[in-house]
Amino acid sequence: MYITQGLHRHLQQRPNAIAVRFQGREITYAEFGDRVARLAGALKGLDVASGDRVAMLAFNCARFLEYYQAVPWADAVVNPVNFRWSAAEIIYSLDDSETTILIVDDHHKELGARVLEEAKTVRLVIYAGDGETPRGMLNYESLIAISEPVEDARRGGDSLLGIFYTGGTTGHPKGVMLSHNNVAFSALNSLSQGRLGLGTVFLHAMPMFHLADFAAITGLFITGGTHAILQTFTPQGVLEAIDQEKVNEILLAPTMIQMLLDWREAHGQALDVSSLRMIGYGASTITPALLDRARAVFTNASFSQGYGMTELAPVAATLPAEYHSAEYQANGKMYSAGMPAICVEIRIVDANDKEVPRGTVGEIIVRGPNVMLGYWKKPEATAEALRGGWMHTGDGGYMDDDGFIYICDRLKDMVVSGGENVYCGEVEAAIGSHPAVAQSAVIGIPCQKWGETVHAVIILKPGASATHEQIIAHCRELIAGYKVPRSVEFRETLPLTSVGKVLKTELRKPFWENQQRTIA
Repeated sequence: MYITQGLHRHLQQRPNAIAVRFQGREITYAEFGDRVARLAGALKGLDVASGDRVAMLAFNCARFLEYYQAVPWADAVVNPVNFRWSAAEIIYSLDDSETTILIVDDHHKELGARVLEEAKTVRLVIYAGDGETPRGMLNYESLIAISEPVEDARRGGDSLLGIFYTGGTTGHPKGVMLSHNNVAFSALNSLSQGRLGLGTVFLHAMPMFHLADFAAITGLFITGGTHAILQTFTPQGVLEAIDQEKVNEILLAPTMIQMLLDWREAHGQALDVSSLRMIGYGASTITPALLDRARAVFTNASFSQGYGMTELAPVAATLPAEYHSAEYQANGKMYSAGMPAICVEIRIVDANDKEVPRGTVGEIIVRGPNVMLGYWKKPEATAEALRGGWMHTGDGGYMDDDGFIYICDRLKDMVVSGGENVYCGEVEAAIGSHPAVAQSAVIGIPCQKWGETVHAVIILKPGASATHEQIIAHCRELIAGYKVPRSVEFRETLPLTSVGKVLKTELRKPFWENQQRTIA
């Protein structure tokens, strides 16, 4: 398969259908395809060779979609940049990947100028904004206007599609190498569940640089739906877009769902969300209380969960809509991560990679056509992650007798207190069922006696109140005593990644800055 395959189909079959809606403008497939072919021609004219890396640093926009199609069309490799990173991290990733061309939008043109000065391999920066082109940069629209369309190289199969950097908060980012087959397979998995079909109006609210959104982009181009684009995520912006664009499908992280519900409750505006038919969620586990609350508000929407990681392109397991029912809520399976995706194998193993009995917590490992090619220029890390032909996720979980997978925690985030393993996700679920709690994050903090103790950081719902003692008493009713938080901290916000994951490294930092981690 090749990533531009879907676009070719709709250029032939449905050229006048709407491909993109962005900031009041509609773009047909014919218009979009012409711009992609011309942008690819521009890249070829700038001496982009087969396999060269072309990066984009931008908020969500129609041009990001063009970039994702035009770069492989020109036989090159995409390298979408995480705009939440520091300049140093971004420049490191560009140099590490030996990227030669960077495309920037209005919001990142100053950083683009810095890249031109400091990056070792970037030789050209293309300005994809609507203002005056900064000195030393080429203009995106001018390049499209003067360039002739070129034939698609149809780069595909197991050839390198993109380098998707992951990490950057605890050390140098790693470049995950994904093939066309890797990403196309994950997209087809979504389609197999009836998602992203013809007639879908999908709202891109997650950042487009993130692989979860890129997989949705790929699936939507396969089926020929419409891409509605929100430049950056805000709760108000998402709800207004659903109302105005009659969005019927969206992908969100649980923290984003939380923000939508909180904003709606706080502002009481009667924005119409009845068009929404499917909410996909992932990036982190969702608490039962939050899922129940979302189902009560988005009454016309089904829910579907995807579990995975960048190295898995990104889907490993799915919990389709049919499992979000009263039956599966009652037996607890609605709160699982689902079962292995089509053609994917999952095992739960111990430290020696031996499969553990059902119901026993171990490391989740994955094998299938979704597994990455490896880490860019990191053969040792690749060999460690892919030992035995299985991707070792670093996630702790267990599988029940029916094959449903339950995520407990990142193994490195597990709290070990007095020799007992405490999985933060289980504690967060207990805290989240308290009626005053909007969101929580659980970490381990140093303790001379026990090695670590459980600490909870909590955001309360607007107008709600709770005390340290009330939270602890509530948890004692639901989980074992050694899992109950020993300390509670109330905050207004939590540090989040660009896709809504809580940055627990930031929460732990003040507690562990001058300490060695010792487990009792």
